[in-house]
Amino acid sequence: MKIITIVGARPQFIKAAMVSKAIIDFNKDKGYNAIEELILHTGQHYDENMSHIFFDQLSIPLPKWKLDGKDKTIDQLCEMIYPIINKEKPDYVLLYGDTNTTLAGALSAERANIKIIHIEAGLRSFNLTMPEEHNRIETDKRSTLLFCPTSTAVKHLQNEGIPQNVYQIGDVMYDAALYFAKISKTESSILTSLNLTPKHFNLATIHRAENTNNIERLKEIILAFNQIATKDKPIILPLHPRTKKVIDNDDCLKQLILQNTNIVIIEPISFIDMIALETSAYKILTDSGGIQKEAYFHKTPCITLRDETEWVETITNGWNQLSGCNHKEIIKCYNTNPTTTPISEYGDGNAANKIIDIIWQKKF
Repeated sequence: MKIITIVGARPQFIKAAMVSKAIIDFNKDKGYNAIEELILHTGQHYDENMSHIFFDQLSIPLPKWKLDGKDKTIDQLCEMIYPIINKEKPDYVLLYGDTNTTLAGALSAERANIKIIHIEAGLRSFNLTMPEEHNRIETDKRSTLLFCPTSTAVKHLQNEGIPQNVYQIGDVMYDAALYFAKISKTESSILTSLNLTPKHFNLATIHRAENTNNIERLKEIILAFNQIATKDKPIILPLHPRTKKVIDNDDCLKQLILQNTNIVIIEPISFIDMIALETSAYKILTDSGGIQKEAYFHKTPCITLRDETEWVETITNGWNQLSGCNHKEIIKCYNTNPTTTPISEYGDGNAANKIIDIIWQKKF
């Protein structure tokens, strides 16, 4: 069986690490190369620390193809992806999440008449102004095998008339959290290098288009950061290239973010270092879907800088709060400590192995 895995952004590298590991382990158990995985890296979100380092640190097999997909539209990505998969004719194209790379992969596979596997199927924010919502809906429509992390995701697909070949297998990101948390304890030195004391700093990330493409939203978020960040609890902000570009091009934003020295801006970091920060942070403020879950995995309270979330379980179980972008609401959420309860939806840390077993059972 031949599978082409298409990745292009941070969360996809992390999930791919676990599924690639599961494929390697599966082949070892079989005693031969039962599943051949070839990786196509679109380069959609290319940055040395956010891209190449994942292949080094997470032991993902090096991509056979690496494209220059940075800042490309879905149509442009399709024109780059389609000739490759049409020539290779894999049995499946495997896709993750909801980026432009995801939908471009789905459209290209459909055009080449290749079956599609979608990991993280069925997630919905019900905000159709988000590119990610459009991407995940259209990818699910075209997928042959749909792997859902939660029962809520399964219900969403059922409501959309997609009841067949849908599997709730838990969350691959939970697999990664368990696996790499152990590694980060010995391999990450970021707390020492930044002179941080556990639970005496906050971690923040901003990258979603709904925030970075709206100057007023971004100003409100940074205004809140200014009021939250103190000498005792600074905010560590690994700055995404997209966000950095917006801030660098706006003098007001630049001045606002620089006026509080307790907002510590750092370069994008490796996943191992990110886990170390997530595990040790007092609270996390983010607009990232993946980091919302990682916060729960490491039992760190989270404030989500959006108006909705796909990960409703993190809200209902008290680990996450939706603040939107109003600075007063962000501060209010930061100062609130909801009662928390465990989340059973995300599985037992074996989602990747379950995915490979099902793919093999369903082959051809």
